[in-house]
Amino acid sequence: MRASDSLDRIDLNILHILQQDGRIANVELARRVNLSPTPCLERVRRLERDGYIRQYVALLDPEKLERGLAAFIEVRLDRTTPDVFQIFADAVGRMDEIQEAHMVAGGFDYLIKVRVADMAAYRAFLGDKLSSIQGVAQTHTYMVMEEVKNTHMVPVPRTGG
Repeated sequence: MRASDSLDRIDLNILHILQQDGRIANVELARRVNLSPTPCLERVRRLERDGYIRQYVALLDPEKLERGLAAFIEVRLDRTTPDVFQIFADAVGRMDEIQEAHMVAGGFDYLIKVRVADMAAYRAFLGDKLSSIQGVAQTHTYMVMEEVKNTHMVPVPRTGG
């Protein structure tokens, strides 16, 4: 069953609006989805309880926090065994510089996104942290020159049951 099969048009609109503004007042959210405030709040609580809404966060400006340099790094491990995967996952989970880490199919094992202050900080991260993880055999880096699109938005079906 698809998620959109168990959610109606109002639920989907609530999810779409909350992705744009997680701090919207319930009264305003209710107005925008054509509900009264109490049923709207009940729907939001159900969406939270059912796991459609995982958490609410603040999106920070990396430039203002001196983390303006972004890079994507391909990581190849020396072995593709469960224990090596777990060691890698545990290590990257502890590294604040890593914003995303994805196991991928293809010519390498992981694609990670890092955010650091500058090239010196990147070299220190690569040499002192990433390359020192047991099992890391090779890395290949792509420095971000311009961010064309960066979004937290998950596409929400615009029609529902």
